[in-house]
Amino acid sequence: MINLISIFRQYLFFTLTLLLSITLQAQEAKLPTKWTVSAATAKVPFPDYPRPQLQRKDWLNLNGSWDYIGGKNASSAQAPKQAIGFSGKAEKILVPYCPESFLSGIERKQEINMWYKREFEIPANWKGKRVIVHFDGVDHNATIFVNGKLAGRHSGAYDAFGFDISTFLKNGSNTLIVAAYDPNDGKAPSGKNGPRGDYTFSSGIWQSVWLEPVANTYIEQIRITPDVENKRLILSVIAVDGQIEATAFEGKKAVSQIKGAAGTRLFLPINQPRLWSPDDPFLYDLKIVLKDKNGKVTDEIMSYFGMRDIRLGKVNGVVRPLLNGKFEMQVGLLDQGYWPDGILTAPTEEALKSDLEFTKNAGFNLIRKHMKTEPKRFYYLADKMGILVWQDMPAMWYQNEDTLKNRSVFRKELKAVMDDLYNSPSIISWVPFNENWGAFDVKEITAWVKKYDPSRLVNGNSGFNNNPGYQKPLGDPGNGDFVDTHIYIGPNGASQPDENRAASLGEYGGVGLFVRGHMWPVENNAYGYEPTVSALTDRYVLLMQQVEQLMLYKGLSTAVYTQTTDVEHEINGLLTYDRELEKMDIKRVREINQAIIESGRTIGSAKKDNRLRK
Repeated sequence: MINLISIFRQYLFFTLTLLLSITLQAQEAKLPTKWTVSAATAKVPFPDYPRPQLQRKDWLNLNGSWDYIGGKNASSAQAPKQAIGFSGKAEKILVPYCPESFLSGIERKQEINMWYKREFEIPANWKGKRVIVHFDGVDHNATIFVNGKLAGRHSGAYDAFGFDISTFLKNGSNTLIVAAYDPNDGKAPSGKNGPRGDYTFSSGIWQSVWLEPVANTYIEQIRITPDVENKRLILSVIAVDGQIEATAFEGKKAVSQIKGAAGTRLFLPINQPRLWSPDDPFLYDLKIVLKDKNGKVTDEIMSYFGMRDIRLGKVNGVVRPLLNGKFEMQVGLLDQGYWPDGILTAPTEEALKSDLEFTKNAGFNLIRKHMKTEPKRFYYLADKMGILVWQDMPAMWYQNEDTLKNRSVFRKELKAVMDDLYNSPSIISWVPFNENWGAFDVKEITAWVKKYDPSRLVNGNSGFNNNPGYQKPLGDPGNGDFVDTHIYIGPNGASQPDENRAASLGEYGGVGLFVRGHMWPVENNAYGYEPTVSALTDRYVLLMQQVEQLMLYKGLSTAVYTQTTDVEHEINGLLTYDRELEKMDIKRVREINQAIIESGRTIGSAKKDNRLRK
């Protein structure tokens, strides 16, 4: 009998594999990547723990195949009061890929009303625990039902959220239904996938979904701020009550410990801190234990932090950004994070990592994460590799319509994104607005961002010299930490520093190269063109030599080249959109990048100026 069961299982596995292979052959990706097949056939996409800076041992990944109802005839998913039935009419969707993507298995042009269903069972060893369901990204309004009961609602595409679903659970099989509503009408942050954006729409679940057991009293949130000047880590641990014990580790060696009440600011001494930088991206491990009034451990998490300081200062009389008290020329890439098979979601973590590794290997020390956020493991990888990050806020488009409502949506999500990504040491600057897209109250919002997070720099309106034709330009806000222009092809004409702000070239370059067989099937374009890899490399080296002149003699401190990869109709990447081919001689790119970073280090020593610490 046992042998017959084994044979049947093998037969079933072979049949399912064959059917899946036939399905994949029938559905051809417009432009596959080297990870497309492995992503499409993964039983559980993105299997690693999704939140590296607040990590527990027990969890359950809900990524994978879900039932799905969408399309023109789908019931409204806008704040529904009850879940719909799924009897006999559901498609299958692969979560966490958006339904507009090839990898989702749906690949429709734009979904507005989306319904997802997943069955799950709670592991036996979670008995007596509270259970949190986590969503790392749902675009844009999500309503969550568990076993037919409303568990919660959330609005916002780019920040993670979760709900305690303990009271809705039962023994055996449980049903999770997600209603996602995304009008994609430009009245909420949508970045490049909005109605005036350039690329494929994306909607619905686009990051991981997972379950986690916790005690009645648990660590809900942590906030980590390195304070290099005072040789300490400022730590806040949010919990209902309890006592905190936090221990920092350098490797396996405990180097500091602090105790205190949950909900208060704790100061963890870090004597002789090993500073985090692109050349030495050292990370301390951090263990946090929560105990009740009787001394019993109710929660324990692992985290990490990097000791680094970013601020403005004067170098030879010129205002520049200082990393750990020294000027580090920021040589960066505009990183849009789009994928031909997954749209806003990388096909696998290996794919996500490959973009960062390429950036590092090509000698860049900065990326500007443009008009989107990424899963937290992306920032973890940037933290580990030592890549500086400017984090854009995804733009909204119709901020002047129903201003009381629409502008409030933007402000709320901006704060949520900042809170969600706050702990990552690689993020050194927030960028609330890009080229006046969806811009409003720029001066006020720039000031608010700086006040809300004084530990980082703020680039209030990157490329303020550019402006979309559908609205009046707001221009340079006059505050924040950067005077930032975009010059295509450039770099000549870049900003110069003023008395309080550093000079930034937030975008330049954009020179294209056609690569037959590796382009998105639309008319492709760029700001300029070169015919060969050699010629494009020569052009890049020339542009960077000009950047060096601006750095040495005009006070330029950052230069962000467009861009990491081709994106849909844009062919101005260092990589093709499918990541198959390098479009420049990367050895030469690395050499010129590193030479200019080293050249910047020779400019002079920084002089403290308290006026620039605001």
